[in-house]
Order: sequence, then C-alpha cells, then structure tokens
Amino acid sequence: MRVPVPDVLLPADRLGRVHFVGIGGAGLSGIARIMLARGIEVSGSDAKPSATLEALQALGARCYVGHDAAHVQGADSVVVSTAVREDNPEVVEAGRLGLRLLPRSAALESVMQGRRVVAVAGTHGKTTTTSMLTVALQHCGADPSFAIGGELNESGSNAHDGTGDLFVAEADESDGAFLVYSPHVALVTNVEADHLDNYGTPEAYRAAFVEFLDRIDPAGFLVICVDDSGAADLADTARARGMTVVAVGESTGADVRAEHVELVGSSSTFTVVDRGRRLGDVRLQIPGRHYVLDALAALASGLRLGYPFADLARGLGAYSGTRRRMEFKGEVGGIRVFDSYAHHPKEIAGDLEAARSLAGAGKVVVAFQPHMVSRTRIFGAEMGAALGAADEVVVMDVYVAREDPEPGVTGALVADAVPLPSERVVFEPSWSATADHLVARARPGDVVLTLGAGDVTLLGPAVLAQLRALEQEDTDDPH
Repeated sequence: MRVPVPDVLLPADRLGRVHFVGIGGAGLSGIARIMLARGIEVSGSDAKPSATLEALQALGARCYVGHDAAHVQGADSVVVSTAVREDNPEVVEAGRLGLRLLPRSAALESVMQGRRVVAVAGTHGKTTTTSMLTVALQHCGADPSFAIGGELNESGSNAHDGTGDLFVAEADESDGAFLVYSPHVALVTNVEADHLDNYGTPEAYRAAFVEFLDRIDPAGFLVICVDDSGAADLADTARARGMTVVAVGESTGADVRAEHVELVGSSSTFTVVDRGRRLGDVRLQIPGRHYVLDALAALASGLRLGYPFADLARGLGAYSGTRRRMEFKGEVGGIRVFDSYAHHPKEIAGDLEAARSLAGAGKVVVAFQPHMVSRTRIFGAEMGAALGAADEVVVMDVYVAREDPEPGVTGALVADAVPLPSERVVFEPSWSATADHLVARARPGDVVLTLGAGDVTLLGPAVLAQLRALEQEDTDDPH
C-alpha cells in the first residue's frame, strides 16, 4: 500500500503513541526499535509471530499477531508497511478515526531529524554497505545511530539509537522512499533498472536517482561507485551541478581505488589508493568482488567524514556479515550451506562468484526463488542466465509478495533460461520438495546456496536437517 508522505514531517517525539502495521518487517521494526529507545510509546501488529516481535516486546512494545481494527485504538500516528493491503482493517480504522498515517519513509525521516544523515542508496548492496559503514565507524570510537534492512551479525539488531550526531540509514528506492530524506552524505553503490512495477520504465527509475541528488545537503558530498555505468552517469550529473563527488571503484577514474583485489576462499583482500596515495590494505571476512566495492564505498565515506584509515580498515576487517547476505547457515558431512537475499540478475551473479570462491574444487548447488511477479516477467531470462554460473540449479516458483499472480509467469521462465544441461536444472513448484533436490545433488566439498528475497531463507535449516538425518542413518547402519 502506498501512503502519501505528509506535507509536514514531525520529529519522532511529536508523533504521540505510534502504531506500526507490519511491525515485524525489516524496515518498520528498526524504526520501532529506535522510537522505543527514545521513550516513545509503540504498538504494532504483524501477520505471524516472529523473533522480531518477541524482541520488540522485550523492549516495551505492545505487539499483536494478526490485524484487527481495535489495535489502533489510542494511537496518534500509524505507520504502514508497503506490504500491507489497502483493505487492512487497522488502516481502514485509522482512516476512519482521522489518525496521522505515515509511510515507512516518513517515519524514518522523523527519527533522523536533528542528526547528520549518511544515506546509502543504490540498486544493489545497500544493506551490506550500510552495515559495513556502521561497523567501521563503531571501530573508530563513534556511536552512530543506524537503520538497516538486515540484522548485523555483531549485534543481532537492524537499528540502534546512538549517542553520536551521525545517523547511517539504508535509503530504499523501491517505492521512492529515498526522496524523503535530506542527507549530509549520500552514498550510491550502483544504478541499474529495478522495481519497474513502481517506476514503469528504466528511464523513470534512473530519473529518481537524479532527483535524489537534489536532496543532498549542499555542504555535504556524494560517494559513488563509478565502476557501474549508471552510477558513473549519475556522478557526471552531480559534478555538472557543482556537487562534491568522491568516485570509488577499480576504474582508473576513481578518486578512491581498490587495487590488487584477491578473492581467496572465504576472504577478500585489496589495497586502497586515495588520489594516488597508497593508504594500506583491507582484508574482509566475506568473499566476493561486489563486497569489495561495498567496503571501498564505506571506507571512502568514513575517510571524507574525517575518520582515520587504520581504524576504518580494522572495522571492515572485523565485519562478519549481515543476515541473509551470504550468511553461513551450517555444515554437515562436508557440505556447507549459505543463504543470501539476491533476487536481481546482477546480485545473483555477484553471490555466485562469491560461492565459487568458497567452493574451491567443489560444486555450487543453488536453489533460487524468484521474487515478485513483475520482476520475474521482466528479468526472468536474465535471472536464468546469471544462474548458469552454478553447477546445479533448482528454481522454485515465484514468491508473489504484494502482487497478484499472472498466468504464465512462474519460475519455469527462469529455469528455461538457465544455460546448463537439462539434467542439471530443475523447476520445482513445490516448496516442500526443494530441499530433497538439493540434498540429492550435493556431495562433500560442495556449497549449497539458497537465493531470493522470500521464504527461501527457511530452506537452509531444512537441508541441514536432512543431511544430519542421512548422516545418522549411515552411522546406525552397521553395513
């Protein structure tokens, strides 16, 4: 559901009691966490119970499982998730009562008011880059507030109300949310067409990033990865407007460059050169060239904010990942299982490159769940092509999310486009049967990777459980 942004955006302490419809989601739960830390009365509802709801309840929120009009009684402001339908009884009742309705973007802006905001935008890599910058700043002795679309492994949290003046925020473009914020620093990882269900055309999507430039504080600056052609074009536009631009990447035109990049096993190393001056090396605990570029952008932002290279590099080296971003789920019988949020062709390609580094001589066995009907219709063939970098592929059916199904738009569109021999690709429309395929195809030394933005994340534990059961059977069988 699209809720209009109010003409006047109040600071959080003037919103009264705040009720969140969809409080268990990654975006709303973080905002609720920050409000609770500031002593604001918070309530919320979600469709199903979760560890997130339990954590918010422990912090003082009143949480409900299921949606009911009675839940908004006594609220002054109601924050609505984009995943919520217009006929949701709490939204309908809030409208009847004349309560203040806020989209996620307006609620996040309310808690960011009064802070120096670092907004991390881009088609891919927002969550990882926001997380890396947050951890790097913490290792510099700063205590930034942050709101991230994923949970940091270090803290187990997606948000924090810090004591410092910086607020590091993931700035989502999917519904135009990033056009509500007024950052001092904007960091753009890349600009590649996505979310065309909202924007309609690639041109309109790119135009939103140009509009985002207008939101940046004239006294601030833009950090942008110019290895990406869309971001490089945006950098040229920013320079033409007289903005301060810090270009990063492996490209020769970058101000802050990554040189001598090495991807070995579960780590990545690179040398940082700032305008011709070698600063030193960075070693990451996570593999993948795309993560090197994310780390470089985070590092450049920290440098231009005035923090020392050594502390920033130490923080990046300590960063152990974010949930659902090449997250290690476990190992049984020499088979390692990872889970990642990748749902766009470029993200799939990046994570498969990382998986290949992890697998070494072993195979990469992938389960991919396409996310959203419109994205599958538009990018299905490209998703399939990217999956060709794996050795064995199981394609699940589409995770419909906030759209309605369309005839003919299924995971088969993706599976048919995978450039591998037919015996190494299967379309499995049954969620419950997918783990069987993965277990049957994996051998000791292989990496199993579950990819997608939907409930595919639950597959990893199911695969590990099956592997343990098979291992136990072998132990019990005397022959």
